[in-house]
Amino acid sequence: MTVLPADGLSLAAEFPHPAHEQWQSLVEGVLRKSGKDVAGSAAEEALSTTVEAGLITRPLYTSRDDAPDAGFPGFAPFTRGSKAEGNAANGWDVRQRHSLTDPARLNEAVLADLENGVTSLWLTVGGATGVPVSGLARALDGVYLDLAPVVLDAGSELDSAATELLRLYEERGVAPESARGTLGADPLGHAARSGSAPEPAAAVHWAERCAKEYPGLRALTVDALPYHEAGGSAAEELGSSLATGVAYLRALTGAGLSVEAACAQLEFRYAATADQFLTIAKLRAARRLWARVAEVCGAADAGAQRQHAVTSSVMMTRRDPWVNMLRTTLACLGAGVGGADSVTVLPFDHALGLPDAFARRIARNTSTILMEESHLARVIDPAGGSWYVERLTAELADSAWAFFQEIERAGGQAAALGSGLIGERLAATWAARSKDLARRKEPVTGVSEFPHLAERPVEREVTPAADGASGGLPTVRRDEAFEALRARSDAHLASTGRRPRVFLAALGPASAHTARATFASNLFQAGGIEPVHDPATVDASTAAEAFATSGATVACLCSGDALYAEQAEAVASALRAAGAQRVFLAGRPAEYPGVDEYVFAGCDVVAVLSSVLDRMGVA
Repeated sequence: MTVLPADGLSLAAEFPHPAHEQWQSLVEGVLRKSGKDVAGSAAEEALSTTVEAGLITRPLYTSRDDAPDAGFPGFAPFTRGSKAEGNAANGWDVRQRHSLTDPARLNEAVLADLENGVTSLWLTVGGATGVPVSGLARALDGVYLDLAPVVLDAGSELDSAATELLRLYEERGVAPESARGTLGADPLGHAARSGSAPEPAAAVHWAERCAKEYPGLRALTVDALPYHEAGGSAAEELGSSLATGVAYLRALTGAGLSVEAACAQLEFRYAATADQFLTIAKLRAARRLWARVAEVCGAADAGAQRQHAVTSSVMMTRRDPWVNMLRTTLACLGAGVGGADSVTVLPFDHALGLPDAFARRIARNTSTILMEESHLARVIDPAGGSWYVERLTAELADSAWAFFQEIERAGGQAAALGSGLIGERLAATWAARSKDLARRKEPVTGVSEFPHLAERPVEREVTPAADGASGGLPTVRRDEAFEALRARSDAHLASTGRRPRVFLAALGPASAHTARATFASNLFQAGGIEPVHDPATVDASTAAEAFATSGATVACLCSGDALYAEQAEAVASALRAAGAQRVFLAGRPAEYPGVDEYVFAGCDVVAVLSSVLDRMGVA
């Protein structure tokens, strides 16, 4: 039982309220001990982190970090959720993605998912990567279409796929008002992926039909994934989705639909990443921005954006794919807390090919555990009121709106895609991010950090290649530069029977060399180069013999600065005499005779490893 003072005030009232300046003073003292002599706001800035271009996370947020009024859940501007009850009633819709070409196999996978927690289906239809339109009936055999919403991804085969789905509704006795899902018409998204010219006529036709005959069925998807998967930032993803949504509103209202009816035909699809707070802020900002668009169009109450969040394929790795389970769990958490209506968790083996039954099970269970065991959906807008989240939401919304305005000034989404404006912006963003990845400022666990060369490869059935050559936006992955290095090492292993090696010349006792030896070991393994740390320590008299027996062609000195000053030159000379092609030193660049190159936190790891493999003759 809590005992209150006689005046009824909380015990906290007896303590003085700390001023922001007092906190800054404490920060200054800590930074001074680490060699940074900064004061005032500069001390706070020293602890700030750049999330992405234009977005900076500060170390402390208080009530002074005001943000626009977020309103109430279910009411404009819908920042706090499109529905007043949030996902508290039934949780979010668990939507599983399927890309199987064989109708019988697809049917088996679909039924297994629906029997074990999945609540809607996202099907790739047509082309080389999806089930044939003629096989859709077989694929959905045994599926209660009035209970399980179906979302189509049919690309250029939209007409035939939508026609077949509506035929199945009629054939199986599904009342038009009971049909749920999305036909997936997205001419601008298809143009972004394929480079083809957008053709909105079919999308408008299906929107008109759905508005008249199928009140629970949406015709269009505003898919922002192509922009995310091309390396775009969260702001660029949001800005592109806004421009696409506005283009569809223009087309639909031009065909005679009201703004309210046109908004009701749209579902927005966004990427959810392992940066949970950025994902939360992105979904909240997206709703706020779309509410503003609807307000300007004279239909503020129609601005409740329906959102489908998909865990990012950019963050999925091919090496140590088990870590992808952690990434998708964080992404799913961010999507759920951010208020997504539907969430798709990609299987952990997504980057390797077609997922197996175990991977699909883990994917669907991710949502189940977060909802049923962690009770994540039982709180409406759990991030609401957080100064950090509210401020990040506002800053992201401002940045996205600026990019949206730039696209509109360029003539709209179709014109911006055709002129290359969007492609160039995304490429520049990805180039900057690639530098951070190469320097491990954005670490990728299992790939650029803590790689495991002896890991057992996970093999999956190869995903069918898409039809024809794509002239659209590229697709990128965070692991691509390191994956290329590891592939070179794998080829060398296959042809010679062993991996390229580096000898770690550790100087002095373990207390002196362990930290940098561990650092160097991780760094070289990120490029598929096997470290040899035997014996545990060497000096000028033993280094040559140890290097000769290691089978390595390059060496790296590992120790503390004091021992480097005493022994680095002599040991480097001994290693060179023993045949070392290149001598590295783990530590900040300095003048040590005989040392060719330095590896340290923040160096361009990809460039270093690529040059090492070149010198080793590893193709």
